[in-house]
Amino acid sequence: MPIVPAEICLFPDRLLDQSPTTVDASARWWVLHTRPRAEKAVARQLLGREVGFYLPLYEHRLTSGGRVRSSFLPLFPGYVFLHGNDEHRRVALETNQIAQTLPVTDQLELFADLQRIRRVLETRQNLTPEQRLQPGTPVRIVAGALAGVTGVVIRQGRQLRFVVAVSFLQSGASIDVESWMIEPLQDSLRLEDAS
Repeated sequence: MPIVPAEICLFPDRLLDQSPTTVDASARWWVLHTRPRAEKAVARQLLGREVGFYLPLYEHRLTSGGRVRSSFLPLFPGYVFLHGNDEHRRVALETNQIAQTLPVTDQLELFADLQRIRRVLETRQNLTPEQRLQPGTPVRIVAGALAGVTGVVIRQGRQLRFVVAVSFLQSGASIDVESWMIEPLQDSLRLEDAS
């Protein structure tokens, strides 16, 4: 049982379901670099002001004294993704919890990265945050709840891990996969080109 229940991490609920081209033309993605341990406070204040945001949270489990305790932690410590216009950015800055606002040059790439992160989080599988990703083999999952999701595969000991990245932050999340669940992305692209 979580020590504290999960908070709202996405507002509005359908923010990542819509195509970015169908949303308000003045709105765009910003990456808010928060003060230390202020991500949830910023998200609460944005929610209170009805400003669009995404704060990916994952369940962290800790065993202590024979008891399993869990809490919800930011997948990307120090970052909240804001979706809005210049006025919404100003509202975020008024929280006095923002160290820096990072403009996003490739809006579509960030949007696609956030959609993949959300999809991986929704599976509720055991997740591990990955920092400063090194280039790996691009793959596509071909079976299971994440079929069709692309990412990179890395090896951790004898276990394969599937990593979904947010390129802008050079960070991501990983889950355990079996070799039969994935196919190299380059091979699948060659097959599509041949047909």
